[in-house]
Amino acid sequence: MTTKVSGKRVAVLFSGGPAAGGHNVVAGLKQILGPENTLMGIKAGPKGLLKGNLFEITDDHIQQIINTGGFNFMGTDRTKIEKPEDIDKVKAVCQEYNLDAIVVIGGDDSNTNAAFLAEKLFSDVKEDGSGVQVIGVPKTIDGDLQLGDELPISFGFDTATKIYAEKVGNLLRDTGSSLKYWHFVRLMGRSASHVTLEVALQTHPTIALISEEVRECNITMSEIVDSIANIVIERAKKGLNYGVVLVPEGLIEFIPGFTTMIDDLNDKMAKFKDELSGKNIREQLIFMYSKLTQGHGELLESLPDPIKYKLMANRDEHGNLPVSQIETETMLSSAVKARINELENTIKFDSINHFFGYEARCGASTLFDAAYTYNLGATAGSLILDDRTGYMASLTDLDKGAKPLGIPIASLLDIEIRKGKPAKVIEKALVKLDSPAFIYFDSRRKLWAENDLSNSPGPVQLWGPTSRQLPKTVVLNREYASLEFKFASE
Repeated sequence: MTTKVSGKRVAVLFSGGPAAGGHNVVAGLKQILGPENTLMGIKAGPKGLLKGNLFEITDDHIQQIINTGGFNFMGTDRTKIEKPEDIDKVKAVCQEYNLDAIVVIGGDDSNTNAAFLAEKLFSDVKEDGSGVQVIGVPKTIDGDLQLGDELPISFGFDTATKIYAEKVGNLLRDTGSSLKYWHFVRLMGRSASHVTLEVALQTHPTIALISEEVRECNITMSEIVDSIANIVIERAKKGLNYGVVLVPEGLIEFIPGFTTMIDDLNDKMAKFKDELSGKNIREQLIFMYSKLTQGHGELLESLPDPIKYKLMANRDEHGNLPVSQIETETMLSSAVKARINELENTIKFDSINHFFGYEARCGASTLFDAAYTYNLGATAGSLILDDRTGYMASLTDLDKGAKPLGIPIASLLDIEIRKGKPAKVIEKALVKLDSPAFIYFDSRRKLWAENDLSNSPGPVQLWGPTSRQLPKTVVLNREYASLEFKFASE
């Protein structure tokens, strides 16, 4: 682009769960737009867009938020904009503030929303009949918004996994010191196990479960419990009666039987929404037992009450089950204890359960996420200045200075069942069992289970030997020659 662009009015919002680096996206966007264009912030995410809660972002704002964690500068929410009346509200806000573009910083569902908005705002929004551009920026600590070399990882993943790795590393050292506890740790990652795999590669836990392997290999809950129990018993015989088990947040949705039961439950809850309204949780369960297929109804009825109650929780705006509220780690540790008592009742098994989730979403960015997000913001701004719409900002070749890229969001859309109906969404990227990262993990986990080979990486480093380290899953899967990154803009 050779012609200098001026007079553009751009609005930016956060959408979905927070992640480290969001503020630097705004900073990079502000920098590339320059003083010739205006950047507006939208408070409280998509909901704020509907209400017209906009304000001008100044250089002073950027100085206050640069390199800080979280989304607290503007706030966020999960409102899905899809109804005709919602689109009319957005158009009215665009006209009121004379907007030329909107930047949506969010995950797969949020960028799906961005693609929908890009289509609806393409033309006939402003007085001259022109449209409003919409650009997406890929965010999610889950790491399930990625597309091979074109989008190696979403922002926030590196910071979150390093924070989790510090905590897991601490537990590995603690349990090896006290010599008596088994820690069951559930890690965030609703639909994919990228977080668990990355933390495992960094810390070498005794056991790490990968949801995608459970589904693909058709591993039942009983088999999972037996596998963990046998490792506990074998270690106890060697005097190693302790360890750490990593459990992906969304594991329960991948277990055979559970997967189809939850799909059936989601479908029936959407279908019988009116009938369920006004009933208490026990009445809802009794009603659902009769509506699910026989096998699914029996499976739901057999679960402990706390799990059943969580499975009946209200779905979010995008139709997702709030799996963060399901204490899979507690269910597993209890089942393992019972199984050990059946097999070797002389072994003492003491377990402690943890959920590491929200602690990492708003941490101060790692050097990688800080640089990555600033450059993503600059890329989003460049797409706007080049009059593009319906694109997602990306950076590729992270090991070679990083190259900006715009990905048409529509090309990523797939059909999924949401709230009992087919819907266009961005397909979540799951852990592939033939990926270099999983193969590397698989080649070493038996050694980690049999011996004390744990690693405690310590706090996130802003200088020192690991400060410039990329996520190990990215390096392995993209076959980079080095763990280190260096952006050309630095």
